[in-house]
Amino acid sequence: MSAASSEKEVRYVGVKENLAYGFANAGQVFGYNLVAGGYLSLFFTKVFGIPEEAVAVMIFVLGIWDTINDPLMGALIDKTRTRFGKLRPYLMIVPIPLSIATIMLFAGPEILADAKSTTVKIVYMYISYFIWEFFYTIGDVPFWGLSTAISPSTADRTRAISSARFISGILGGLSTTLLPVMMDFTNNGVWNLTLSHDFLILALIAGTVGMGLFSLAGYKTKERVVQTIKEPSVLDGFKVMFKNKPLMLIIIGNVLGTLTGLAGVFQTYYYSEVLNLSSAVLWINLPGTIFGFLTYLLIPKLKTKLDNRQIVMLNVICRFVVSTLVFFAGLGFYRTNIVVISILLMIQNFIFSFFNTINSVIPTEMIGDTVDYMEWKTGERNEGVSFSVLTFVGKLTGSVSTSIGTALLPVIGLSFTTNAQGMQVAVKGENTDLYIWALFTIVPYVLGLLTLIPYAFYNLTGKRLALIRSEMAERRSKLAAEVSTGGVQDE
Repeated sequence: MSAASSEKEVRYVGVKENLAYGFANAGQVFGYNLVAGGYLSLFFTKVFGIPEEAVAVMIFVLGIWDTINDPLMGALIDKTRTRFGKLRPYLMIVPIPLSIATIMLFAGPEILADAKSTTVKIVYMYISYFIWEFFYTIGDVPFWGLSTAISPSTADRTRAISSARFISGILGGLSTTLLPVMMDFTNNGVWNLTLSHDFLILALIAGTVGMGLFSLAGYKTKERVVQTIKEPSVLDGFKVMFKNKPLMLIIIGNVLGTLTGLAGVFQTYYYSEVLNLSSAVLWINLPGTIFGFLTYLLIPKLKTKLDNRQIVMLNVICRFVVSTLVFFAGLGFYRTNIVVISILLMIQNFIFSFFNTINSVIPTEMIGDTVDYMEWKTGERNEGVSFSVLTFVGKLTGSVSTSIGTALLPVIGLSFTTNAQGMQVAVKGENTDLYIWALFTIVPYVLGLLTLIPYAFYNLTGKRLALIRSEMAERRSKLAAEVSTGGVQDE
């Protein structure tokens, strides 16, 4: 029996470990969702009362810092050698400081409730967001690196990634399910809480329950892929990344697709400031959310028909077609007819959910393939640097889209002012609602077509990838013998 076929038959990761990895991701995502998309912009502008321009600049500046921070963190991880592995030690330590950072990020309006100076608020925003980003990176890079190191089996990796995305989609998504409802309750006087309280309550849950779950990744998983004995330098890690052509094509493709994140930013503003019903997102997204969970069952079947590159390109094209149809179909209804708009957006979200689910698994898998490719080519594994790209691209998408989206608010005529009751209310221009509708639907996905260019040149698929996996299975067996591990053991 060949090493390749043996690798396919052996299952190294059990159900309990997959569940631990999935619940860990859920805990992490619960807090991240409060920061992702338009909620961070809405929090700083409408809740904290910071000018849109200042928020846009801050997110852009710290986004630039991430271009250095994420790969550097990845290179440091690749140098790590401990009895727990090179990834898990960080996952054991980081939940506590990340918990504190998450709570402090959203505690600003309460801590500075009596502050009259906008400058003080801006300084607090910079410091708290920088600290949160720093610790989030320390946790996120090794977490996704673990998806490759958890097993030498491709099937195991797919199951681990799917488990993480599936469970985080249910539990991690609770924060963005609860927040719109809480905001509507506050705005309609259902309870005696402010918008600041709404965000802080969820941040407290994220910092306690969420980070408790996240710690499972450090304490209830194993690293099974044997690392090279040689400890690479930080500089070597960066060199390997730039020599990894398939990885660089993925990076370029994702960077070109960052502006699709505008849809998430303006979704928040569309529901809260155009429809004036933040919780509408719940029933509109519900059918798609349910279908999205079922899509995980279809991924293995889909992968027998299409390779990862084809799946990514199909995703981009279908999003463009669907969003274009929805934009034009909704032109006469987007402001006043919530029934028609709900149906249109339900259809869009139902179709998007299929691709969202696939897109949550396939790119992570592809980066794992590039790690194997460079190990095959150079003899060294660089999960840290390689998966720092996943973290970097995710945060770049959020930073760039949120920064640009926030900067566009005054351009499209949207600003916030304090009314007689002391609440922040929207002030809009004549065409503001139309601009928000366009930026929520068609514009991001037209820009997203740029993603297709680098993926047209991606060739780590088919027989070439199968050959690499087969040869690497044989090499790992030899390396395991060299370091006297006795081979990879199942639990």
